[in-house]
Amino acid sequence: MGPHSTEKAGGTDLTAPEILVYGQSQARDTESDFDVFSLAVISVLTVIAVAIHGYHPYAEDGGIYLPGVFKLIDPALYPAWTGFVTAQSKFSLFAAVVAGIVRFSGISVMSCVLGIHLAGIWTTLWASWQILLRCSIVREAAYAGVCMLAVCLTIPIAGTSLILVDPYVTARSISTPCTLLAMVGALDLIAYFKRVGRVRLPSMALCGASLLVTAAMHPLMAAYAAGCVVLLAFSAITRAKLRVTAFALIAMCSATIAYLLNRFAPTPPQGYTTVALTRYYWFLSEWQWYEVVGLIAPLLVLFLLSRYTGFREPARWLVRMAISGGVIGLVVSLLFARESSPSYFVAMLQPLRIFLVVYVAMILLAGVVLADVFLMRRPLRWAATLFPLGGVMLFFQIQTYPHSSHLEFPWGCTGNDWERGFVWIRDHTPKDAVFALDAKYILTSGEDAQNFRAIAQRSSLPDYQKDGGIAAIEPDLSSGWVTGQSIQGDLVIDGDAQRRLKLAEVGVQWLVLPASSVTGFWCPYENESMRVCRIPDR
Repeated sequence: MGPHSTEKAGGTDLTAPEILVYGQSQARDTESDFDVFSLAVISVLTVIAVAIHGYHPYAEDGGIYLPGVFKLIDPALYPAWTGFVTAQSKFSLFAAVVAGIVRFSGISVMSCVLGIHLAGIWTTLWASWQILLRCSIVREAAYAGVCMLAVCLTIPIAGTSLILVDPYVTARSISTPCTLLAMVGALDLIAYFKRVGRVRLPSMALCGASLLVTAAMHPLMAAYAAGCVVLLAFSAITRAKLRVTAFALIAMCSATIAYLLNRFAPTPPQGYTTVALTRYYWFLSEWQWYEVVGLIAPLLVLFLLSRYTGFREPARWLVRMAISGGVIGLVVSLLFARESSPSYFVAMLQPLRIFLVVYVAMILLAGVVLADVFLMRRPLRWAATLFPLGGVMLFFQIQTYPHSSHLEFPWGCTGNDWERGFVWIRDHTPKDAVFALDAKYILTSGEDAQNFRAIAQRSSLPDYQKDGGIAAIEPDLSSGWVTGQSIQGDLVIDGDAQRRLKLAEVGVQWLVLPASSVTGFWCPYENESMRVCRIPDR
């Protein structure tokens, strides 16, 4: 037992400090959840996190969600290939909510998106702080856990194509903090029930409301958040044998559901297999060794953390939940998310996304242990630990977007050459213009994964990378995606006659090419990296 052990002789009851932390009238060893100092710390950490991790609203998945917002505000936009713009709106209220805020407030879309980004990070850190107040005995340890998360927000989650918190806005910008708030409510609910044998309605309301908001924003992540809440409840079972039995039953139920989903999933349309197989991260057999390590290592770290005696009992529930959830997700993926499977339905659901919660739990609790055994109350140790870690994360984020501004605020200058070209298109071409680009333009050196539709606000043929991800979760778009690849696959090296013949079939009037491509078409805009060309009518 360590100096901060929370176990009694039987190892089953909440100790006095734990009881005090759950809304009792007695003074507790931490201040109010809403004390001014803590709120100020979270606000400062939010600013630091944005400075470290950057802000790129049009990049990667951020560029997938924005066109849906623009389309709701101005229905005349994106008249062609509209399915790739509105697909996200079929599963999420994110675009409708953002568009509603913009209409109601009168602010610009990009100012609204920036506000959501800042609020999402702040709420993520605040919810994490609330979790740690319930898990750690020493207040400084809770601060350390939140600081660790703040400097690690953009760490990749194994090979899932996810990061903890994106440097742009998506539905996950809202679903992630709501998932953590659901954990806060669940921890309070479980602790109160174990102590007095009754349900605490405010805690239930927090947990339930958070899950509902998550479901409205991102139904898939809501399913995994709800699963984590269930696992958290079973993690609090006192008797070890009963607890293990409960976990085994959940694993069996998960496997059975996965089997039935694959067995009775509707037959996908022609071309879907081609789309699905481009999402390598769906299939563990396609992962690199270091990505597999990214799955195993957090589980091992959590196992080691489970041996630490300085946690309150809720921390042990959190560790058990994270380990069991990670193992179940891993087993389901191995069994049912395989390239050779007759159905890719389970693969489409990406069960390894549950590792987002696993990573958060690992980072938060590792920060608590680090504070207790090393950082303590010594500022130099805190600085020597957090500054280098923040510097490494800053370096990698700058290298991820090397040709773009690190902070792309709405009032700032336009970023790289490709972004400037896309802005020119937005300002100088008609709304019904249809564009073609190289199928893998988003991977072009200097482009920095900036999304054409989000910046130019014009229709375009589907690209390989991001539109492939959309078609993978919306099978009806498969044939359109395949068409886009066949037409745009060689646009960079084709001659003008071939380009004209291919693009005439799908009504494309405009073409975006790298500056190095040879063309005789009229190109009213050029810079050092790209050019915008008009395809003659005949």
